[in-house]
Amino acid sequence: MAAAKASLKIKGKGKGSKESSSKYELFKDWTNWSLKKAKVATHYGFIPLIIILGMKSDPNTHLFQLLSPV
Repeated sequence: MAAAKASLKIKGKGKGSKESSSKYELFKDWTNWSLKKAKVATHYGFIPLIIILGMKSDPNTHLFQLLSPV
């Protein structure tokens, strides 16, 4: 999974490198990195969140009642 990590280093483009374009690239890298992390957190956290909310609902239910199909 090392290939999936976003490199947050500023890459120089030679002589004509502008600071505004490097700030844009840094912002773009941080945005992509944070959206990937949010996607993973949402993917693995949604079902446990629903189960926890169901267990804290008004008619107190047990985990077995939440997971049973009936």
